[in-house]
Amino acid sequence: MKKIAVIGATGYVGQAVVQELANRGHQVTAFARNTEKVLQNSNVKAVAFDVNNPDFAEQLTGFDAVVSAFNPGWDNPNIAQDFTRGANAIIETAKVANVPYLLVVGGAGSLYIAPNVQLIDTPDFPKEIFDGANAARNLLSDLRTRTDVNWAFISPPVLLGVTGGFSEERTGKYRLGSENVLMNGDVPAGISVADLAIAIADDVENQAHLHKRFTVASL
Repeated sequence: MKKIAVIGATGYVGQAVVQELANRGHQVTAFARNTEKVLQNSNVKAVAFDVNNPDFAEQLTGFDAVVSAFNPGWDNPNIAQDFTRGANAIIETAKVANVPYLLVVGGAGSLYIAPNVQLIDTPDFPKEIFDGANAARNLLSDLRTRTDVNWAFISPPVLLGVTGGFSEERTGKYRLGSENVLMNGDVPAGISVADLAIAIADDVENQAHLHKRFTVASL
């Protein structure tokens, strides 16, 4: 059993991660703006806290790992600025709190579809999510230069859950990738949010990708 914090615990990915970690018997502290939406469970503690609060470092001290599923909302007109400010605050907080392992949940946009071509730079990439995806790409670029924070970064596959045109089925299986878009034949691969949560839980338990980005997809 580990003590694990989840930031953004009521979001699409955050909720699934809290559920998976709780089911495995970990002590989960769920940070969210609205704690009423946090999963009710005997080993889940809901905490309302703003990641931009300078006292956040005190809240993140003493955990075995932290999962950041922070996202200010895809429909937020200021998503780029709000994501960057919040994500940078989380990174600096993790440094001050000496977090042993911070797994940042990013996007698929920074994955490579061809040599030196990231998905976000292809003509068909949805313009309505470009700003948020670009902010996540910039965050990853910044993290790659740092060893003073114990970071790891997971990019979901192109298709995530039923809203991404995939599935919500929990199969308990997945495959790992690194920098490239994982494919299913000629089309981009996908994963259910439940299986993504399994991959995230496995990773924070084993701290398997320190100072690396990785991706996952269904089998």
